[in-house]
Amino acid sequence: MSAIFILIAASLTIAIGFLIAFIWSVKDGQFEDDYTPSVRMLFDDEVTETTEIIKPTAEQSEYMSTIK
Repeated sequence: MSAIFILIAASLTIAIGFLIAFIWSVKDGQFEDDYTPSVRMLFDDEVTETTEIIKPTAEQSEYMSTIK
């Protein structure tokens, strides 16, 4: 029976800790931006011209020629 009291006290302590963390994050402004996350995937990514063509080494070329 005493184990159940310990478990109830531990669960209440953890629940109060999560409640305090939630209230702290709300007061800190963690949940203020509702709009941007929902439309972020609709924005185009910036395309950069840094793509390089990677040429295979001699060993890779030799290996590829044996596969064909």
